[in-house]
Amino acid sequence: MPEDLGTGRNLWVLVVGQFPKEHRIGIPEFKYVANMHGDETVGRELLLHLIEYLVTNDGKDPEITNLINSTRIHIMPSMNPDGFEAVKKPDCYYSNGRENYNQYDLNRNFPDAFEFNNVSRQPETEAVMKWLETETFVLSANLHGGALVASYPFDNGVQATGTFLSRSLTPDDDVFQYLAHTYASRNPNMKKGDQCKNKMNFPNGVTNGYAWYPLQGGMQDYNYIWAQCFEITLELSCCKYPREEKLPFFWIDNKASLIEYMKQVHLGVKGQVFDQNRNPLPNVIIEVQDRKHICPYRTNKFGEYYLLLLPGSYIINVTVSGHDPHLTKVIIPEKSQNFSALKKDIVLPFRGQLDSIPVSNPSCPVIPLYKNLPSHSNTTKPSLFLFLVTLLHIFFK
Repeated sequence: MPEDLGTGRNLWVLVVGQFPKEHRIGIPEFKYVANMHGDETVGRELLLHLIEYLVTNDGKDPEITNLINSTRIHIMPSMNPDGFEAVKKPDCYYSNGRENYNQYDLNRNFPDAFEFNNVSRQPETEAVMKWLETETFVLSANLHGGALVASYPFDNGVQATGTFLSRSLTPDDDVFQYLAHTYASRNPNMKKGDQCKNKMNFPNGVTNGYAWYPLQGGMQDYNYIWAQCFEITLELSCCKYPREEKLPFFWIDNKASLIEYMKQVHLGVKGQVFDQNRNPLPNVIIEVQDRKHICPYRTNKFGEYYLLLLPGSYIINVTVSGHDPHLTKVIIPEKSQNFSALKKDIVLPFRGQLDSIPVSNPSCPVIPLYKNLPSHSNTTKPSLFLFLVTLLHIFFK
């Protein structure tokens, strides 16, 4: 980027890293995006503070230096600059600048995996979708205001993802809950879960998006399904547009969380997939058994993969058309390596065709992939016991 919106304003991204201009093999891509609702301003200010903090502490603070040397960090302080500029009378609850210049809510504007989202795709949305195609993003968060909670996918859902229990869970629910808790637990007010008046209480400052309220066309679900990027939504302030003098306190409350969350891009396992001649294989399906994605995760153009996983034992399944699945066991240690996921290259016992699948082709069509799906993960399959417990809970509530 920058990306011209046609209104005289651009979407700007600052990249911080040892190699900011290009992707390097083995270095994961991380991003923060703020202000997609123009009247939700705290995230925008926090990311500007974060940029300054990172660049001024590089080479001085060992933690920040290691983070920058091992991660390529993309920061977009405002996804909706037109909306931000449209706010004439700031308000805690709603201002005219929530939508973009064309009066569209950008967090209802992405393709949806559960139902057709028949809206006019906006320039900001198109720009972010194009950006996601050009980078191998692994982890992300989008910053909002109006509540105080870390919300994780899915935001929308079907019965196969658990909606009959008023939630919608991904195959990676354990990782998403961990990520949300990682952020919330380091924010002294968020972790209390009850700091905003007239808002529901959030135990430990965390919620499943659908359990809070269903949302069609959201950005975090799109990231996870079509961009292979784990994204959560961070609601950072009860008041959407607080007074200027409050801003330093938001930085104090969120600084540790923002930094610790970035470090989680190094969870799990990473590596490259090669043929027997050590040629990297792009676009081959690489998934963990028992947590297959509705749109299968694939290696990038360098044959790289990044799988965010908690400590434990896993079977990685590599699938190449015309060949038997190749299974590899990995054990993610309890104590993660310093600023690096476990490195595990996989060599397949055959000679591959490097150009067998064009890199530019999307791996899945941008349609409601979950439509009419019977089930997708053990995570969301209900048991009779769970069903009876839920009935009892409703009866005695």
